[in-house]
Amino acid sequence: MTPQLIQIHHADPAAIRAELIAGLSAPVATISPKYLYDALGARLFAAITELPEYYPTRTEAAIFAAHAEEMARRLPAFDTFVDLGAGNCEKAARLFAPFQVKRYVAVDISVDYLRDSLDILRRQHPHLALMGIGLDFSAALQLPAEVGSGPRLMFYPGSSIGNFTPDEALAFLRQVHAAAQGGGLLIGVDLVKPVAVLEAAYDDPLQVTAAFNRNMLRHVCRLASADFSLADWRHVAFFNSVASRIEMHLEAVRDVTVRWPEGERHFAAGARIHTENSYKWRIEDFAALLETAGFRAIRHWADAQDWFAVFSAQS
Repeated sequence: MTPQLIQIHHADPAAIRAELIAGLSAPVATISPKYLYDALGARLFAAITELPEYYPTRTEAAIFAAHAEEMARRLPAFDTFVDLGAGNCEKAARLFAPFQVKRYVAVDISVDYLRDSLDILRRQHPHLALMGIGLDFSAALQLPAEVGSGPRLMFYPGSSIGNFTPDEALAFLRQVHAAAQGGGLLIGVDLVKPVAVLEAAYDDPLQVTAAFNRNMLRHVCRLASADFSLADWRHVAFFNSVASRIEMHLEAVRDVTVRWPEGERHFAAGARIHTENSYKWRIEDFAALLETAGFRAIRHWADAQDWFAVFSAQS
């Protein structure tokens, strides 16, 4: 069966440029982490997941390998498996057998990212109904009618929920609860752990994460016609214990003025641009968040060190 592809999100270059310039002009300069992921950024992140210091990907995979069949038994029946931020679809594909998936919907910002992955899945699983949806669900999770009206299993792995502030996470999970339509949720969550472990995962000795963060400036130059020079900026990452989050920044190594059409900003040496947050949760706090969002029958599975957890819940 040929995968059905539906593109809902359409990039507006003028709006993107306005968003970037507003962030750079704010009292505390910021760039949204979604701009980390141009073509090179996506490849650099894939390399990060292979680093020994970056525990989330392999730890989550081990949890699914050990407990997927139990998870499947615990969750309610569903008609459609909805993969949020599907990317290459590999994480979801490992669950097709234990969860007896019959219909798979991959959601990412562009169907162009999904096309090749879905074509591979079509050959590997010829009897599986496949759909790709190009949607920026960080803005609003509104799935098209073509997804169907039955219960859905919403899948959000990889601790991406950590990019949301707690208030944003609650608002997003309420949307996920509504979208599940009586089905369930399976979500990966990174947990609070020793600071040294956390900071090494976001500031590795090979400096792959530094390249990933600094590459964002190349992306911004293309999108906003800015004149950042990578040599003027260094990667900074640390754990903010008060907010329970890893923060990533780009720090000016010297006084520099960044220009774009009709505007500029001077950054003194040591000034920073905030590029990403990754919130770390305690098991009991995230379970309470899911309950507040409307979920019930909440369970979790974690690794032996309690570094990472996968939560299941019914909507």
